[in-house]
Amino acid sequence: MHGRTTDLELRIRKLEKINTTLMERLVRIGETRGPGWVQTRTAAVLERELIGRNRDLEDALQRLARINAELEQANSIADEANRAKSRFLRAASHDLLQPLSAAKLFLSHLEETSADGGQSDLIRTVTATLDSAGELIEALSNIARLDSRKFETNRVPLAIDRLFRRLEIDTRPLAEARQVDLRFVASSVTVESDPVYLRQIAQNLITNALKYTTGDRVLIGLRRQGGVVWLEVLDRGPGIHPRDQERVFIEFERLSCTSQPGTGLGLSIVRRACDQLGHRLELHSKPGSGSRFRVALPLYRGSTPQENEPGKDAPLKQPDYSGQRVLIVENDPNMRRAVAMLLGGWGLETITVAGVAEAITAAEAKRPDLVVTDYRLDNGETGIDVLRDLAPLWRRRPPAVIISAEDTASIRQEAGTLARRVLRKPFTDKALRDAIEAIFADRPKAER
Repeated sequence: MHGRTTDLELRIRKLEKINTTLMERLVRIGETRGPGWVQTRTAAVLERELIGRNRDLEDALQRLARINAELEQANSIADEANRAKSRFLRAASHDLLQPLSAAKLFLSHLEETSADGGQSDLIRTVTATLDSAGELIEALSNIARLDSRKFETNRVPLAIDRLFRRLEIDTRPLAEARQVDLRFVASSVTVESDPVYLRQIAQNLITNALKYTTGDRVLIGLRRQGGVVWLEVLDRGPGIHPRDQERVFIEFERLSCTSQPGTGLGLSIVRRACDQLGHRLELHSKPGSGSRFRVALPLYRGSTPQENEPGKDAPLKQPDYSGQRVLIVENDPNMRRAVAMLLGGWGLETITVAGVAEAITAAEAKRPDLVVTDYRLDNGETGIDVLRDLAPLWRRRPPAVIISAEDTASIRQEAGTLARRVLRKPFTDKALRDAIEAIFADRPKAER
């Protein structure tokens, strides 16, 4: 369709030039002095030619208008299809993560109660398989979110050294498993970006380098150029041929023959996130010389924000859960049972309900020490509705954890002071335990 539009535009320009030439000839004839019949005859011929050319021009303009209308309709259909795809991926991701999360919690409980070493090995294998499925589902959910027209970013000052410390915690286990020397170059620079998505961009780039490098080192650091800094991830891998460099950003494309598990979506997510944030993304590589991925970040010119160290507020001692009561609000029966089984195994007294009304009744009968609620409940209710109705039971911030398969950043913003922690499904039993320990450690002494 684009080719048809271009041909018509060229023809229209040609007709306009012909008309201009004909008009100039008519003007010149009118200015000349010669036999009247010659001028009249010539003018009549030129006038007929001009009328014919104008008719051709009008026809071409009408065809161009029809083609443009068809193109606009096709674009509208494509946009709606893309939005429908994003809605489907978000809904499917949520529904798929529900049973996946429940299965992982059941396995965690089974591993804690099993004394059979062979069975424990089998449980860990199944858990690893579920982790891979969860990564794929989460990647698809991220793509849907990044492609959405409602995608929103929160660009704030972000200290690179704090980002690097968090990334090292997240990626060190993979580096050790792959026996790769993972190094972060310290920096005092502060940039402007969305902390959630910049962390995801950097983590995907580092994970990609660790999985696919054939070398023994991955280096992460900054390089200043003018008013921007480049966040760079360098590896000593096999390198990527120039003809293949565009392919690595395409969904499900994996050029390496590595046996490392992966979804083939990490770099696609990186490109989408960089496009949404307005961060330039570059790849420099050639066969045999490793690869360098880099992202351009704007420098922050204000004062550096003061931020706490990650994990600084985590308690040093595990609290005693005996005698503590937890209210579990979850509409999915399997997930509700899995959470209750896991928390019950830790010594907590569990009360399980499916919605807001049941939660209010149970909490008013006996106030819980902790609330663990899913975000998305039945009949349009949410976990935030639960906490909003239960908040008067406490004089302080409710001791609550929200769990969800959706975007945790937006849920944290919506929850405000109603929740202490928000966990993304599928979460580990350690993540849930850490959240509960932090909440219990922060309670007033009179309530312990």
